[in-house]
Amino acid sequence: MSASSNAVRSLSVGQRYRAFTHRNLDELTTRAGLSTEERLAVQAVAQVLPFRVNSYVVEELIDWSAAPDDPLYRLVFPQADMLPAEDVSRLVDLMREGTGSLELAAYVREVRARLNPHPAGQMELNVPRQANEEALPGLQHKYQETVLFFPKQGQTCHAYCTYCFRWAQFVGDADLKFASKDIAPMVDYVREHEEVTNVLFTGGDPMVMGEAVLSRYIEPLLGIEHLEAIRIGTKSLAYWPQRFVTDPDADDTLRLFEKVVASGKSLAFMAHFSHPREMEPDIVQEAVRRIRSTGAVIRTQAPLIRGINDDAATWERMWRTHLRHGMVPYYMFVERDTGPQDYFAVPLASAYDIFQQAYRRVSGLARTVRGPSMSATPGKVCVDGVMELGGEKVFMLHFIQARDAALVGKPFFARYDEHATWLHDLKPALGASRFPWEADLSLGEAANLPG
Repeated sequence: MSASSNAVRSLSVGQRYRAFTHRNLDELTTRAGLSTEERLAVQAVAQVLPFRVNSYVVEELIDWSAAPDDPLYRLVFPQADMLPAEDVSRLVDLMREGTGSLELAAYVREVRARLNPHPAGQMELNVPRQANEEALPGLQHKYQETVLFFPKQGQTCHAYCTYCFRWAQFVGDADLKFASKDIAPMVDYVREHEEVTNVLFTGGDPMVMGEAVLSRYIEPLLGIEHLEAIRIGTKSLAYWPQRFVTDPDADDTLRLFEKVVASGKSLAFMAHFSHPREMEPDIVQEAVRRIRSTGAVIRTQAPLIRGINDDAATWERMWRTHLRHGMVPYYMFVERDTGPQDYFAVPLASAYDIFQQAYRRVSGLARTVRGPSMSATPGKVCVDGVMELGGEKVFMLHFIQARDAALVGKPFFARYDEHATWLHDLKPALGASRFPWEADLSLGEAANLPG
């Protein structure tokens, strides 16, 4: 064990994970300086959207002197105007009246249903089926080479991001939850589909699972010859870096990562960092060093979020910091059309400007990053530019990834719209009557779905 690792461990001895939920919301929002009425409105929003934070985020990341405007506070705490004012008002009235839980729960479900809980056809289009047409639980297969798996024990997080597009996983509604505790059907499916070269463990956050459980999911995949990579999508480096440094099974987890790499597979650690302050604590940098020492590659990604990271300087600082610590900048995403999207969304034109300004200021080593990218129904669509063609101002776009593999890399054009925030806001340009994915009727119909 290195001296730096010992130093970090000594600083963190006795630090145990402690979660705060909606039961602690009044106490914490009081600390942020909210009035009684403001706190009640926040509690009303928390009836609909999930809230969970932990002691590390509360004490190490949030600048309470700047709350409630601090970007890290906004990253994890519900805001009163995340939902339409009439919905918040109605929820507050129901809470004040002491209305029976059934009536309140019914209204909460009604509001959630309007928030597009599973965007981009996740339930309708992404779930593979067995020969008997029965859906494979906890599995998604949207792109031919990639399978997503949602382990049941990983369908929570160390803390919840207010912008999370998978918020529906966390609200306790079984009809909205997507998960499986059975690894065998997924392993069989991957064995039978040789076009699948990588499996992404996602959630929630797979790194809330202990090493013993994580091993049960990962190890059966190591003997599949055509599988090239295992990916883990996680926010744990930002929200609980102790998972890789001081937690009781931190060393065992790193040995599991080494085992994946030793098997001849690539281990891609897909780390979510939303703000550069998340990289500042020494323990985060030590966690990054330890993960990289196993042979895993850490790629970083996050959505562009209004009020949290919607300026070029923030992204430049993030990408430079990630590069300095040996991580690979990977994606800037566009906030998905789910949950409180209207509250967080940045127009595509502004997103492109922010991306380009930050991209210009970093070295070629950090220009591995792609974006701004929309994970929409037909695929991952990247905004490549704004230009004038034939006297018409247009967005130039292309598919980074696509449900129809023939569309990958294919450029297309949309009319410029300074207010557009998502793919479904755009119209074909240059005399075209439809977009490339709409040439296929089934995909055309799918493209009209929310997402």
